[in-house]
Amino acid sequence: MVYGAAAVLAGFKKMASPLGHALSDRDNGDAPMKWTSDQLDKFGRTGEVQIASVRRDGTLRKPVTVWVVRHGDDLYVRSVRGRKGHWFRGTQERHEGRIRAGGVQQDVTFVDADNDIDDEVDAAYRAKYRRYAGSILDSVLTPEARSTTIKLVPRSAGS
Repeated sequence: MVYGAAAVLAGFKKMASPLGHALSDRDNGDAPMKWTSDQLDKFGRTGEVQIASVRRDGTLRKPVTVWVVRHGDDLYVRSVRGRKGHWFRGTQERHEGRIRAGGVQQDVTFVDADNDIDDEVDAAYRAKYRRYAGSILDSVLTPEARSTTIKLVPRSAGS
């Protein structure tokens, strides 16, 4: 049995294309996908998600654990280390990756969120993670973290 980071990485790799293509070397030209109600509920309720961005060569980076919040029909993440955060920098290369939580995983596009949503995303973080009051919660509310607000947009495994 595989445990820890190796298990997470193995789970991420299971979604690879049956044709062996790199994660984002495919483009079917379809309209952007929307989150299903079930996905929004599962990802929105979970405390943490594993997130992995796609490297320039199309392979997935090692996943990291981040907090995710739901605002309306969208999901958002932030880097507590701001734009210097390693995982955040990875999202800026190809703007593609994968998230996983509670046995559910989804290929995503990383979209830099508009600054006009920052207050609503702050409120979502405060509501969801209020039990972590103080410096832990505040770490996702700093100007540096707010500058990294990313909207997670689902995409099909074939796009």
